[in-house]
Amino acid sequence: MTTQHQPVLNATGTPPEAGEPAGALPAAVPTVAGRSPARMAWNRIRRDKVTLAAFVVTALFIVIALLAPVLTALTGWGPITPDGGAIDPDTGNFPYGSLGGISPHHLLGVEPGTGYDLFARVVHGLRTSLLVGFASAVLSTAVGVVAGLAAGYSGGWVDSVLSRVMDVMLAFPQLLFIIALTPVIQNALQTNAHGGTDENLRLLVLVLNIAGFAWAYTARLVRGQVLSLREREFVDAARIMSAGRAHILFRQLLPNLWAPILISFALAVPQNITTEAALSYLGVGVIPPNPDWGSLLSDASAYFLQDPMYLFIPGVLLLILVLALNLLGDGVRDALDPRAARG
Repeated sequence: MTTQHQPVLNATGTPPEAGEPAGALPAAVPTVAGRSPARMAWNRIRRDKVTLAAFVVTALFIVIALLAPVLTALTGWGPITPDGGAIDPDTGNFPYGSLGGISPHHLLGVEPGTGYDLFARVVHGLRTSLLVGFASAVLSTAVGVVAGLAAGYSGGWVDSVLSRVMDVMLAFPQLLFIIALTPVIQNALQTNAHGGTDENLRLLVLVLNIAGFAWAYTARLVRGQVLSLREREFVDAARIMSAGRAHILFRQLLPNLWAPILISFALAVPQNITTEAALSYLGVGVIPPNPDWGSLLSDASAYFLQDPMYLFIPGVLLLILVLALNLLGDGVRDALDPRAARG
């Protein structure tokens, strides 16, 4: 009785080729490269044309704001440098020409009455809006993260107290209280400040007021995430290894919270910009004649019928900026949390 020998196969399950040792791996084995969550989020953003367009528009506004002194130096007109020759006194101090005085000398026209170059005031006002929007978002996010971590991880009376404070802050009519508190805080700071200017004080007051009411949104979001993470296995393992509270909070929990924190920050910036513009429109924002988009809209409302471009230009630019920031925030949210993607 003869015995049939099974052919020797290599590692891929196929007979070896001539000169190839049995059991050898093929010459080229395809490898799968690992991708980090940040890399996967960036790939999702790159495939989203709306988010990419919003990113480009936002970046363009930021570059213009950073280069505002250079751009106005090239045009030869500062934000509070009047051009009396561009105003026609026979028409009630309105600019010469059509479209609000738009010309090669004044790219966006001039303000009625004052003769200020509108391009210079718009780009410098953009600096103010972005500064207040981003600074207040950074401050409110930082305070909200600390409060949310403390409330969610500590539990007990700490969680109860902080949660009630969050509820109270969320119930406040934010805009009304900021309008009431801004002059009070500004006067207190001005009394105790040494060498500060009114403009810097007013910007500081705006940032503190906006952030002081906005941190509760981030805190509530972070608290909810921490409540679900603190019972996970990796946190229990850290406790078993006698890790301290600071290690668990900032080395174990915080790295798993970057997605909701970034989403909260991205959506807070446009909201803070519109709040700052509304405050300046109501007269409790930036002190005139310092440029600001809200004050531009407020001044332009009195000249709308005679000079609509004065209102149209800053209004449309504010709309584009806030829309781009909101779309960018939505895109970041969808990239970091694909389950919540837009339909």
